[in-house]
Amino acid sequence: MARYTGPVCKLCRREGQKLYLKGERCYGPKCAFERKEYAPGQHGQGRRRKRSEYGTQLREKQKIRRIYGVLETQFRNTYDKANSMPGITGENLLGLLERRLDNVVYRIGFAPSLRAARQLVRHRHFTVNGQVVDIPSFIVDPGDLVKVKEASKRLPVIHDSLRRVKEGKLAPYLELDKAKLEGKLSDLPNRADIPVDVNEQAVVELYSK
Repeated sequence: MARYTGPVCKLCRREGQKLYLKGERCYGPKCAFERKEYAPGQHGQGRRRKRSEYGTQLREKQKIRRIYGVLETQFRNTYDKANSMPGITGENLLGLLERRLDNVVYRIGFAPSLRAARQLVRHRHFTVNGQVVDIPSFIVDPGDLVKVKEASKRLPVIHDSLRRVKEGKLAPYLELDKAKLEGKLSDLPNRADIPVDVNEQAVVELYSK
């Protein structure tokens, strides 16, 4: 299965809620979901049938996959890892997805969207603890320092994105030093602090069948 490269606004409409896949654009009047809240496609404006329990669980799984931009196999592998960890599986799953390098770069404010963050990581613009990492799925540990590479510090996309970051708006488990163009994961993400509106328990129930 190839990575989805079509219009991401259709994904929000399909799930019936904003997934904030275009970053800043999703907060403004140009957001397609604000103009077309119905599902995409020929029958999108028709009456929606009541979802079954399985259908609800499947939609929650797809919603989480789309928020974090991971493929089915990646998602299942992450779930299996979360299931083997001590604690609540659903919360472990979201915690691991939040700690992906592309997501950390986006949450800190180095990129305007998760897609942009993934591209910047793949183009080797960041270091983790002094070492260049170009793997978006790299798991960042508490205390790891994520820094813009010296040769990349003049990239307009990074500075434009940082201008939108407001003081005190970062998740509690993240830290940012704008002057040094570096940030870090200060602690493991707590479920109450993860800014995603999903029902992760539905995914656990889906995979437990």
